[in-house]
Amino acid sequence: MSDDNFETRATSRLLAVQALYQMEIAQTPLEVIIREFQDHRVENPLDGTEMPPADIAYFEFIIRSVMDYQTKIDRTIDGYLATNWRLSRLDSTLRAILRCGVCELMAEQKAPTGVVVSQYTDIAHAFFDGPEGGMTNALLDRLAKAVDEGSVSIGF
Repeated sequence: MSDDNFETRATSRLLAVQALYQMEIAQTPLEVIIREFQDHRVENPLDGTEMPPADIAYFEFIIRSVMDYQTKIDRTIDGYLATNWRLSRLDSTLRAILRCGVCELMAEQKAPTGVVVSQYTDIAHAFFDGPEGGMTNALLDRLAKAVDEGSVSIGF
């Protein structure tokens, strides 16, 4: 993967998290959010912060896949959370981060697992000062190992 592709996918991941958060909080429909992000966010993902442009196709792949397979993704997350924790109890931003990360790890056209785990952990650290980054890293790392070993099925 070239550095440009690496950087544009990193931006796509951040935008996907932001889009899913906005969809949940504001109840914005999928097609509306895609159009809004294409028109206003792809070239300027973080108002005033210089970032590489996003790969809009990859952004769309992530959020469409999360929406299409959300039940499977959410069940997977619940299965990897600590006992007595449920996805519904987590902050909506953290839910979006985990859904995107799990989606990419379980997708057939998946990115390298180390990159996925690292970039979503970085996103969690960017949004949270507490244990959320470590929790994101631990959950995605355990899932990535299970996927690589074949003990978790992929297929979307």
